[in-house]
Amino acid sequence: EVQLVESGGGLVQAGGSLRLSCAASGFTSDDYAIGWFRQAPGKEREGVSCIHRADDVTYYADSVKGRFTISSDNAKNTAYLQMNSLKPEDTAVYYCGAAIDGIVTETFCGKFGSWGQGTQVTVSS
Repeated sequence: EVQLVESGGGLVQAGGSLRLSCAASGFTSDDYAIGWFRQAPGKEREGVSCIHRADDVTYYADSVKGRFTISSDNAKNTAYLQMNSLKPEDTAVYYCGAAIDGIVTETFCGKFGSWGQGTQVTVSS
C-alpha cells in the first residue's frame, strides 16, 4: 500500500519561505511521479509542481514559477517543495500526490492516484 506523509506547513508572512516534505513508501518501483497540489477554500484542487523520478522532468504552475522549487531525494524516497516569496494567494491545503503511471511534462501534471493527508499553508499579508 502506498503511503504519503507530508510535513512542513505552517503560518508565514508574505515574502517568507516554507519547505514542504513528502515521504513516500510502498511503491514497487523507484520510477514514479510525485508532486504537490493545493486547494483553497471554495476552489478546486490545482496542480502546483510535480517531478517524475525516472527522468527528473518537472512541472510548475504559472502562478509559482520562479518562486517554488521541487526536488526529490531518491535515497530517502522524499520529495520537497521549497516555497519562496510566498503570497497570501498561496494560502491553501497542500496535498502530496504520487503514482507509478503519473504523468509529468513541462505543461501538465496529473493521473495521480495516491494522496497524503494534506498540510495547511497560511500566508498572512
